[in-house]
Amino acid sequence: MRSLSKLTVILAGLVFTHLASAQSQPPQRWVSAGGALTEWVVALGGESHLVGIDTTSQHPESIKSLPSIGYQRQLSSEGILSLRPNILVGTEEMGPPPVLEQLRSAGVKVEVLSASANMTALHGNLQKLGALLGDEPRARELSEHYAKQLDTQHNWVAQAQQRQPAPGVILLVSHAGAAPMVAGVGTVGDWLIKQAGGRNLATHAGYKIFSAEAMTGLNPDVLVFTDRAQNGASSRDALLTENPLLASTQAARDNRLIEVDPTLLVGGLGPRLPEAMKTLSKAFYPANTTLNAKVSPAQ
Repeated sequence: MRSLSKLTVILAGLVFTHLASAQSQPPQRWVSAGGALTEWVVALGGESHLVGIDTTSQHPESIKSLPSIGYQRQLSSEGILSLRPNILVGTEEMGPPPVLEQLRSAGVKVEVLSASANMTALHGNLQKLGALLGDEPRARELSEHYAKQLDTQHNWVAQAQQRQPAPGVILLVSHAGAAPMVAGVGTVGDWLIKQAGGRNLATHAGYKIFSAEAMTGLNPDVLVFTDRAQNGASSRDALLTENPLLASTQAARDNRLIEVDPTLLVGGLGPRLPEAMKTLSKAFYPANTTLNAKVSPAQ
């Protein structure tokens, strides 16, 4: 009887240890909706967990072969469930809500993180992802490094503005030739402009479609634009062809039209934004040569 009791205790201990270990392990099959969050998952060592990504998740190159779950705002429960995920991570931008409820009902853990363009939200996102992936020290390290990069950037901008006033900027986001939307207050585009040392001339909240006359009336010194459908010279040409009044702006006359990758603007603050700030700063303050990056206006 004593031997049987010992065996029972040992088996119970093994079961408890196994359950505790299983609970401490991160979910093994992840789907991610939101470019910035996907990049952070990879930066935190979670790429091997990813089994699906949304269409805004384009970096790094190694994830492009993963199955697509569609656009983050137009998710399908059937497509996601076919990948047998344990967890879906995304921001409050993902949806629609009924699909998220269907996923929860099917046993998928849905983690909604912040898409807000501020450091508090970024710190919170990294803390949450670090906990989910079981590497909170790495998450803290990435968060601290990001803050240091911003401090360096702020010092650079302060020095540049001693020689030149901050340029007036508007940032246009286009989707496959549709009417461009202007990045207003609270957007990642607005945050990027300001961190790079520009003045966002748009004072509305969020992204909003402006008429060509309204955009021209802002008369930006620099025009930053994106276009998912085209690249290089064709993007610039298409923008001016579809909005010919923009050719009369100071930015167009001075050839200060700068194209940025649209995936930088999705899913909150991502890991590639500090480098994007440097390239924009060089374009905003061309007389300042202290940056190593060489940036040219779109030709």
